[in-house]
Amino acid sequence: MIELLELYKSFDDIKAVNHVSLSIRDGEVFGLVGTNGAGKSTILRIIAGVIKPDKGIVCIDNRPVYDNPEVKKDIFFISDDQYFLPNSTPEEMADYYEEIYDKFDKLRFFKLCSGFGLDIKRKISTFSKGMKKQVSILLGICSGTKFLLCDETFDGLDPVVRQGVKSLFAAEMADRGLTPVIASHNLRELEDICDHIGLLHQGGVILSEDLSDMKLKMQKVQCVFAGDGDEERALEGLDILLHDKRGRLHTITMRGEREEIEAAFKRGNPVFFEVLPLSLEEIFISETEVVGYDIRKFILE
Repeated sequence: MIELLELYKSFDDIKAVNHVSLSIRDGEVFGLVGTNGAGKSTILRIIAGVIKPDKGIVCIDNRPVYDNPEVKKDIFFISDDQYFLPNSTPEEMADYYEEIYDKFDKLRFFKLCSGFGLDIKRKISTFSKGMKKQVSILLGICSGTKFLLCDETFDGLDPVVRQGVKSLFAAEMADRGLTPVIASHNLRELEDICDHIGLLHQGGVILSEDLSDMKLKMQKVQCVFAGDGDEERALEGLDILLHDKRGRLHTITMRGEREEIEAAFKRGNPVFFEVLPLSLEEIFISETEVVGYDIRKFILE
Protein backbone atom coordinates (compact mmCIF):
# COMPACT_ATOMS: atom_id res chain seq x y z
CA MET A 1 0.00 0.00 0.00
CA ILE A 2 1.10 3.55 -0.74
CA GLU A 3 0.29 6.08 1.97
CA LEU A 4 0.62 9.85 1.58
CA LEU A 5 0.53 11.56 4.96
CA GLU A 6 0.02 15.34 5.26
CA LEU A 7 2.11 16.26 2.21
CA TYR A 8 3.11 19.86 1.51
CA LYS A 9 5.28 21.08 -1.35
CA SER A 10 5.91 24.63 -2.57
CA PHE A 11 8.01 26.04 -5.39
CA ASP A 12 8.91 29.60 -4.39
CA ASP A 13 5.51 31.19 -3.72
CA ILE A 14 3.51 28.50 -5.56
CA LYS A 15 1.85 25.97 -3.27
CA ALA A 16 1.85 22.86 -5.49
CA VAL A 17 0.72 20.30 -2.89
CA ASN A 18 -1.25 21.37 0.14
CA HIS A 19 -2.23 19.08 3.00
CA VAL A 20 -2.59 15.93 0.88
CA SER A 21 -3.29 12.56 2.49
CA LEU A 22 -4.20 9.56 0.35
CA SER A 23 -4.14 5.77 0.58
CA ILE A 24 -3.57 3.68 -2.54
CA ARG A 25 -4.48 0.04 -2.06
CA ASP A 26 -2.53 -2.79 -3.66
CA GLY A 27 -3.91 -4.35 -6.81
CA GLU A 28 -6.22 -1.53 -7.86
CA VAL A 29 -5.97 1.13 -10.56
CA PHE A 30 -5.79 4.51 -8.82
CA GLY A 31 -6.61 7.55 -10.95
CA LEU A 32 -5.37 11.02 -10.06
CA VAL A 33 -7.49 13.68 -11.72
CA GLY A 34 -7.62 17.40 -11.16
CA THR A 35 -7.73 20.90 -12.47
CA ASN A 36 -4.73 22.40 -14.27
CA GLY A 37 -1.95 22.98 -11.77
CA ALA A 38 -3.69 20.84 -9.13
CA GLY A 39 -0.46 19.04 -8.23
CA LYS A 40 -0.92 15.66 -9.95
CA SER A 41 2.57 15.47 -11.48
CA THR A 42 4.19 16.79 -8.31
CA ILE A 43 2.46 14.13 -6.23
CA LEU A 44 3.67 11.38 -8.57
CA ARG A 45 7.23 12.71 -8.32
CA ILE A 46 6.98 12.75 -4.54
CA ILE A 47 5.68 9.16 -4.51
CA ALA A 48 8.54 8.11 -6.80
CA GLY A 49 11.04 9.79 -4.49
CA VAL A 50 12.22 12.16 -7.23
CA ILE A 51 11.52 15.21 -5.09
CA LYS A 52 11.22 15.61 -1.34
CA PRO A 53 8.08 17.10 0.23
CA ASP A 54 8.52 20.17 2.42
CA LYS A 55 6.40 18.43 5.06
CA GLY A 56 4.79 15.03 5.37
CA ILE A 57 5.92 11.58 4.27
CA VAL A 58 5.22 8.92 1.64
CA CYS A 59 5.42 5.29 2.73
CA ILE A 60 5.19 2.09 0.75
CA ASP A 61 4.29 -0.90 2.90
CA ASN A 62 5.20 1.19 5.96
CA ARG A 63 8.63 2.10 4.56
CA PRO A 64 9.52 5.72 3.73
CA VAL A 65 10.27 6.26 0.03
CA TYR A 66 12.52 9.30 -0.14
CA ASP A 67 16.25 8.51 -0.09
CA ASN A 68 15.48 4.78 0.23
CA PRO A 69 16.86 2.82 -2.79
CA GLU A 70 15.40 -0.50 -1.62
CA VAL A 71 11.86 0.86 -1.64
CA LYS A 72 12.38 2.58 -4.99
CA LYS A 73 13.04 -0.84 -6.55
CA ASP A 74 9.28 -1.39 -6.18
CA ILE A 75 8.46 1.75 -8.24
CA PHE A 76 8.69 2.61 -11.92
CA PHE A 77 7.83 6.20 -12.83
CA ILE A 78 6.74 7.12 -16.37
CA SER A 79 6.99 10.88 -16.62
CA ASP A 80 4.91 12.88 -19.06
CA ASP A 81 8.24 14.40 -20.12
CA GLN A 82 10.08 11.16 -20.82
CA TYR A 83 13.83 10.90 -20.62
CA PHE A 84 16.00 8.42 -22.50
CA LEU A 85 19.78 8.15 -22.60
CA PRO A 86 21.22 10.28 -25.45
CA ASN A 87 21.12 8.49 -28.83
CA SER A 88 19.86 5.33 -27.15
CA THR A 89 17.76 2.57 -28.69
CA PRO A 90 15.02 0.54 -26.93
CA GLU A 91 17.50 -2.33 -26.70
CA GLU A 92 20.04 -0.11 -24.91
CA MET A 93 17.38 1.25 -22.55
CA ALA A 94 16.45 -2.34 -21.70
CA ASP A 95 20.12 -3.05 -20.88
CA TYR A 96 20.14 0.05 -18.66
CA TYR A 97 17.00 -0.85 -16.71
CA GLU A 98 18.13 -4.47 -16.38
CA GLU A 99 20.96 -3.14 -14.22
CA ILE A 100 18.53 -1.22 -12.00
CA TYR A 101 15.59 -3.60 -11.60
CA ASP A 102 16.37 -7.18 -10.57
CA LYS A 103 13.13 -8.48 -12.08
CA PHE A 104 13.41 -6.70 -15.43
CA ASP A 105 12.34 -9.12 -18.18
CA LYS A 106 14.37 -8.17 -21.25
CA LEU A 107 13.11 -10.98 -23.46
CA ARG A 108 9.51 -10.02 -22.78
CA PHE A 109 10.35 -6.39 -23.52
CA PHE A 110 11.76 -7.35 -26.92
CA LYS A 111 8.68 -9.47 -27.63
CA LEU A 112 6.29 -6.65 -26.67
CA CYS A 113 8.25 -4.15 -28.76
CA SER A 114 7.86 -6.44 -31.74
CA GLY A 115 4.14 -6.76 -31.06
CA PHE A 116 3.76 -2.97 -30.93
CA GLY A 117 5.84 -2.52 -34.09
CA LEU A 118 8.81 -0.86 -32.36
CA ASP A 119 12.30 -1.45 -33.77
CA ILE A 120 14.54 -2.14 -30.77
CA LYS A 121 17.68 -1.10 -32.70
CA ARG A 122 16.34 2.23 -33.92
CA LYS A 123 17.29 5.42 -32.07
CA ILE A 124 14.45 6.54 -29.83
CA SER A 125 15.10 10.16 -30.79
CA THR A 126 13.68 9.33 -34.23
CA PHE A 127 10.43 7.96 -32.77
CA SER A 128 7.15 9.89 -32.69
CA LYS A 129 5.72 11.11 -29.39
CA GLY A 130 3.34 8.16 -29.25
CA MET A 131 6.11 5.65 -30.01
CA LYS A 132 8.30 7.12 -27.26
CA LYS A 133 5.39 6.79 -24.83
CA GLN A 134 4.99 3.15 -25.86
CA VAL A 135 8.66 2.46 -25.15
CA SER A 136 8.32 4.01 -21.68
CA ILE A 137 5.20 2.00 -20.89
CA LEU A 138 6.73 -1.29 -22.04
CA LEU A 139 9.89 -0.61 -20.03
CA GLY A 140 7.72 0.04 -17.00
CA ILE A 141 5.64 -3.11 -17.45
CA CYS A 142 8.73 -5.27 -17.93
CA SER A 143 10.53 -3.79 -14.90
CA GLY A 144 8.65 -6.19 -12.63
CA THR A 145 7.92 -3.48 -10.06
CA LYS A 146 4.93 -3.58 -7.75
CA PHE A 147 3.89 0.01 -8.53
CA LEU A 148 3.75 1.75 -11.91
CA LEU A 149 3.37 5.54 -11.72
CA CYS A 150 2.04 6.99 -14.97
CA ASP A 151 1.79 10.69 -15.82
CA GLU A 152 -0.58 11.19 -18.79
CA THR A 153 -0.06 7.58 -19.88
CA PHE A 154 -2.46 7.61 -22.81
CA ASP A 155 -1.48 10.99 -24.22
CA GLY A 156 -0.31 10.57 -27.81
CA LEU A 157 -1.43 6.95 -28.18
CA ASP A 158 -3.83 5.94 -30.92
CA PRO A 159 -7.04 4.04 -29.95
CA VAL A 160 -5.66 0.59 -30.83
CA VAL A 161 -2.47 1.10 -28.79
CA ARG A 162 -4.47 2.54 -25.87
CA GLN A 163 -6.57 -0.61 -25.78
CA GLY A 164 -3.44 -2.73 -25.96
CA VAL A 165 -1.90 -0.88 -23.00
CA LYS A 166 -5.09 -1.30 -20.96
CA SER A 167 -5.03 -5.03 -21.68
CA LEU A 168 -1.40 -5.24 -20.55
CA PHE A 169 -2.25 -3.44 -17.31
CA ALA A 170 -5.14 -5.82 -16.66
CA ALA A 171 -2.97 -8.87 -17.33
CA GLU A 172 -0.16 -7.64 -15.06
CA MET A 173 -2.65 -6.90 -12.28
CA ALA A 174 -4.10 -10.40 -12.54
CA ASP A 175 -0.75 -12.20 -12.90
CA ARG A 176 1.42 -10.42 -10.33
CA GLY A 177 -0.66 -7.81 -8.51
CA LEU A 178 0.61 -4.71 -10.31
CA THR A 179 -0.77 -1.43 -8.93
CA PRO A 180 -0.93 1.34 -11.58
CA VAL A 181 -1.29 4.94 -10.38
CA ILE A 182 -2.38 7.10 -13.32
CA ALA A 183 -2.55 10.89 -13.47
CA SER A 184 -4.48 12.14 -16.47
CA HIS A 185 -6.71 14.86 -17.91
CA ASN A 186 -8.43 12.24 -20.06
CA LEU A 187 -11.28 11.35 -17.74
CA ARG A 188 -13.00 9.09 -20.23
CA GLU A 189 -9.90 6.90 -20.42
CA LEU A 190 -9.63 6.70 -16.64
CA GLU A 191 -13.29 5.85 -16.27
CA ASP A 192 -12.75 2.66 -18.26
CA ILE A 193 -9.98 1.26 -16.07
CA CYS A 194 -9.87 2.97 -12.65
CA ASP A 195 -11.11 1.41 -9.41
CA HIS A 196 -10.46 4.45 -7.24
CA ILE A 197 -10.28 8.17 -7.99
CA GLY A 198 -8.48 10.96 -6.16
CA LEU A 199 -9.78 14.39 -7.21
CA LEU A 200 -7.37 17.31 -6.72
CA HIS A 201 -7.86 21.07 -6.87
CA GLN A 202 -5.30 23.79 -6.09
CA GLY A 203 -2.94 21.32 -4.45
CA GLY A 204 -5.54 19.75 -2.17
CA VAL A 205 -7.77 16.68 -2.22
CA ILE A 206 -11.47 17.33 -2.86
CA LEU A 207 -12.38 13.66 -2.57
CA SER A 208 -10.93 10.16 -2.72
CA GLU A 209 -13.39 7.36 -3.36
CA ASP A 210 -14.02 4.15 -5.22
CA LEU A 211 -15.41 5.13 -8.61
CA SER A 212 -18.42 2.84 -8.25
CA ASP A 213 -19.30 4.32 -4.83
CA MET A 214 -18.82 7.83 -6.20
CA LYS A 215 -21.38 7.20 -8.91
CA LEU A 216 -23.84 5.66 -6.45
CA LYS A 217 -23.64 8.72 -4.18
CA MET A 218 -24.29 11.28 -6.91
CA GLN A 219 -27.30 11.45 -9.21
CA LYS A 220 -28.31 13.43 -12.28
CA VAL A 221 -32.03 13.97 -12.80
CA GLN A 222 -34.01 15.40 -15.68
CA CYS A 223 -37.56 16.40 -14.82
CA VAL A 224 -40.51 18.67 -15.58
CA PHE A 225 -42.73 20.14 -12.86
CA ALA A 226 -46.29 21.33 -13.23
CA GLY A 227 -45.61 24.43 -11.11
CA ASP A 228 -43.08 26.25 -8.89
CA GLY A 229 -44.64 24.87 -5.74
CA ASP A 230 -44.04 21.31 -6.93
CA GLU A 231 -40.40 22.14 -7.63
CA GLU A 232 -39.86 23.56 -4.14
CA ARG A 233 -41.42 20.50 -2.49
CA ALA A 234 -39.29 18.08 -4.52
CA LEU A 235 -35.97 19.87 -3.96
CA GLU A 236 -36.40 20.72 -0.29
CA GLY A 237 -33.54 19.31 1.78
CA LEU A 238 -31.58 17.88 -1.18
CA ASP A 239 -27.83 18.48 -1.59
CA ILE A 240 -27.86 20.11 -5.02
CA LEU A 241 -24.58 20.68 -6.84
CA LEU A 242 -25.81 21.91 -10.24
CA HIS A 243 -29.23 23.03 -11.41
CA ASP A 244 -29.82 23.97 -15.04
CA LYS A 245 -33.26 25.01 -16.30
CA ARG A 246 -34.14 25.32 -19.96
CA GLY A 247 -37.78 26.15 -20.43
CA ARG A 248 -39.64 23.70 -18.22
CA LEU A 249 -36.91 21.03 -18.36
CA HIS A 250 -34.73 20.84 -15.25
CA THR A 251 -31.36 19.04 -15.23
CA ILE A 252 -30.17 18.67 -11.65
CA THR A 253 -27.00 17.05 -10.26
CA MET A 254 -27.07 16.25 -6.56
CA ARG A 255 -25.51 14.13 -3.88
CA GLY A 256 -27.54 11.32 -2.41
CA GLU A 257 -28.65 7.73 -2.87
CA ARG A 258 -30.99 7.02 -5.78
CA GLU A 259 -33.81 5.80 -3.53
CA GLU A 260 -33.61 8.97 -1.41
CA ILE A 261 -33.75 11.18 -4.51
CA GLU A 262 -36.68 9.30 -6.03
CA ALA A 263 -38.65 9.55 -2.78
CA ALA A 264 -38.01 13.31 -2.59
CA PHE A 265 -39.17 13.93 -6.15
CA LYS A 266 -42.39 12.02 -5.55
CA ARG A 267 -43.36 14.85 -3.20
CA GLY A 268 -43.37 17.20 -6.18
CA ASN A 269 -45.35 14.84 -8.39
CA PRO A 270 -43.30 15.73 -11.52
CA VAL A 271 -44.86 15.49 -14.95
CA PHE A 272 -41.64 13.86 -16.16
CA PHE A 273 -38.80 12.33 -14.10
CA GLU A 274 -35.69 10.36 -15.12
CA VAL A 275 -32.43 9.47 -13.36
CA LEU A 276 -29.49 9.51 -15.79
CA PRO A 277 -26.04 7.88 -15.43
CA LEU A 278 -23.20 10.23 -14.50
CA SER A 279 -19.84 10.09 -16.25
CA LEU A 280 -16.56 10.75 -14.43
CA GLU A 281 -16.27 13.98 -16.42
CA GLU A 282 -19.63 15.17 -15.09
CA ILE A 283 -18.64 14.28 -11.53
CA PHE A 284 -15.39 16.23 -12.00
CA ILE A 285 -17.24 19.31 -13.27
CA SER A 286 -19.84 19.14 -10.48
CA GLU A 287 -17.31 18.76 -7.67
CA THR A 288 -14.92 21.43 -8.93
CA GLU A 289 -17.71 23.96 -9.53
CA VAL A 290 -18.64 23.56 -5.86
CA VAL A 291 -15.15 24.79 -4.90
CA GLY A 292 -15.29 27.66 -7.37
CA TYR A 293 -13.75 26.21 -10.52
CA ASP A 294 -16.52 27.19 -12.93
CA ILE A 295 -16.29 27.20 -16.73
CA ARG A 296 -18.46 30.30 -16.81
CA LYS A 297 -15.55 32.26 -15.32
CA PHE A 298 -13.57 31.66 -18.52
CA ILE A 299 -16.26 32.88 -20.88
CA LEU A 300 -16.48 36.57 -21.68
CA GLU A 301 -20.06 37.68 -22.05
